Amino acid sequence: MHLGNTIRRGYKLISMTVQEIKNRFRIIGNSPLLDRAIDVARQVAATDLSVLITGESGTGKEVFPQIIHQSSARKHNHYIAVNCGAIPEGTIDSELFGHEKGSFTGAHDTRKGYFEVADGGTIFLDEVGELPLPTQVRLLRVLETGEYIRVGSSKVLKTNVRIVAATNVNMLLLMEKGRFREDLYYRLNTVPLIIPPLRERKEDIPLLFRRFTSDFADKYHMPPIKLTHDAEEMLVNYYWKGNIRQLKNVTEQISVIEKKREIDAKTIATYLPDNSISTLPALFRPSGAGENGIPNELSEKELLYKILFELRKDMIDLKSIVYGFLDKGENAGPVSGGGTRILNKLDTDIHKVETAMQIHPAKHIDVQIQENHAKDAEIGQTLDDKEREIIRTTVEKHHGNKKAAAKELGISERTLFRKIKDE
Repeated sequence: MHLGNTIRRGYKLISMTVQEIKNRFRIIGNSPLLDRAIDVARQVAATDLSVLITGESGTGKEVFPQIIHQSSARKHNHYIAVNCGAIPEGTIDSELFGHEKGSFTGAHDTRKGYFEVADGGTIFLDEVGELPLPTQVRLLRVLETGEYIRVGSSKVLKTNVRIVAATNVNMLLLMEKGRFREDLYYRLNTVPLIIPPLRERKEDIPLLFRRFTSDFADKYHMPPIKLTHDAEEMLVNYYWKGNIRQLKNVTEQISVIEKKREIDAKTIATYLPDNSISTLPALFRPSGAGENGIPNELSEKELLYKILFELRKDMIDLKSIVYGFLDKGENAGPVSGGGTRILNKLDTDIHKVETAMQIHPAKHIDVQIQENHAKDAEIGQTLDDKEREIIRTTVEKHHGNKKAAAKELGISERTLFRKIKDE
């Protein structure tokens, strides 16, 4: 009888339609990719499977753990959201698992951790890639057995918590660098949930903009702004590196600053960084772009060469990773032949890219860019080198202000400090 009630309750939970979930959680958009993400969250809610949400910063990942929790049998119990990147490394174990009185300086009383408080409920671990390795070991034990130990104690405690995690970084690269445990990754990633970036939801951009303009009109007691056709087209085709969060900020700025209520493309362009609609990373914005950042014939040649150069460099990096796996003996025995075939295929593809670069050179590329590319090829500059260069430049740009630099880079301050220290 009890089992039958559980099954019926689970069926009732996932019977809510995607549109009903959108209405309940104020989600705007009709993109098939967005609907797919909501549907996955809806279906997995009735289970206790761990979910790993991946998506760029500003895409709205924090809404999906709430959908899962509120659509589950745990909805009447605690829901706790934890930003793993905002908690100092020295105290995160205490925050998550609790501590005993006197276990460290300042521990004047016994304290319950989030896993104890949320027993029977859901914990959302945002920026899970920021967890220190010792904490990852503790978390893995919770996922495998439901057991944990408070800091300063030897008593094993039990918890029944559903874990939903989220990240905006490439977890595979973190594992390759030894900064995230592979076994923990696969435990968390039982059900992957991918949130699309705004540039892949172009049909939703006008809808989101109108919602934001309406909200800000109510907030600031003024008429809502409207866009001309050209201005709306510019918004739709912009790259939106900061995704929904960036669109919302831009909308608020325009709503407050502009006196006229009809906004044209020229006005919109002043609020868009680089005034560029290129889908390439900011590192490779076209230097010869035309009006409003639209690439002209010359910049398209530049972009083609830069794309080929980056593709070549990525393939060389991939080749190094494959070598690393073979050196560790992870592809020993019969599989080693497969590894050799992969390396040979990469060599062939690299040669094809290099051939294309010689056939279609960009004759008018900035001389400094050519020099930098030649230098990169000569010394074998790695992705880590490029990362350090970008971090150093960004910190200098903000005159040593780590908080501002971390915000621009899209990482936490703790991650920035660690990367600077690793240099």
